[in-house]
Amino acid sequence: MRVLVTGAGGFIGSHLTEALLAEGHDVRALVRYSGSGSIGWLERIAKPGAGGLEIVFGDVRDAALMRKTAAGCAVIYHLAALIAIPYSYQAPASYVATNVEGTLNLLQAALDCGVERFIQTSTSEVYGSAQFVPISEIHPLSAQSPYAASKTGADQLALSFHRSFGLPVSVIRPFNTFGPRQSARAIVPAIISQLLDGARTIKLGALHPTRDLTFVKDTASAFPSIARASGAIGEVINIGSGVEIAIGDLFAEIKDILGVTAEVELDVARLRPEASEVDRLCADVAKAHRLLDWKPAYLGAPGRRRGLAETVEWFRNERDRGTPRTAGYQV
Repeated sequence: MRVLVTGAGGFIGSHLTEALLAEGHDVRALVRYSGSGSIGWLERIAKPGAGGLEIVFGDVRDAALMRKTAAGCAVIYHLAALIAIPYSYQAPASYVATNVEGTLNLLQAALDCGVERFIQTSTSEVYGSAQFVPISEIHPLSAQSPYAASKTGADQLALSFHRSFGLPVSVIRPFNTFGPRQSARAIVPAIISQLLDGARTIKLGALHPTRDLTFVKDTASAFPSIARASGAIGEVINIGSGVEIAIGDLFAEIKDILGVTAEVELDVARLRPEASEVDRLCADVAKAHRLLDWKPAYLGAPGRRRGLAETVEWFRNERDRGTPRTAGYQV
């Protein structure tokens, strides 16, 4: 079938696009327009127009273009969003415009075009710090950053379109996805990149928060599983490993994989405002196992370590091929 992936040139979006092409789907990939004509990580997957890949340049804030882009697509996988939490403190209106209003434009387009399934991409950040663990889908929503608030609004809009208009919506709520192609400002690439560059004093933020790390191949494989599952319509579904690890312990694990000795230096620029820090995240994935034909291939702590080793190798290869990286920490 023909499917639309918004945010297709990004980290998770490119892996999802790759998986959908491998399943034989025709993928219309929405990439935000830039004067350079860059299609992001899709440049590594297939040439536009070949292998069922159609590139559309645009912006989810353009309602008319979203209606045109959605036409003829059976499924919309909506991943396009502003995602950097630190920048949401500086430019919250941008997050509302893209994440909330942009989602509204896609939902209205899906309704107008008779789309068969709409998969809304959420984030574990909407839960805030865990009030109980593991975090199930009934956990209270407690946004602790403008980013999380914008995603909460987008999720609720999507669910409201299901309840009000019968649009077949599912909300996928990934926990902390990591792996190849991730931005070097995220925690796993931040540690790996600094160690590969030879640094033995690594600049990081808070070390005590725990995260449920999910390898990107597992996250990407959950999207089509949700789109196929009739029982997932109208539901919010967590996608995670069900295992948490503190940032300090993650640093030690990556050091061990690389076989190096290093220490941590606090970088205050990486700290969230105190009341905005999410201290603990750990997913309850029982609902995903019950409703979907999905289980993580990178299971538990051994699976996390295997995924980290693959990620280290990918970043090492990128470094060897001279892929440019932004120096220093970027908000």
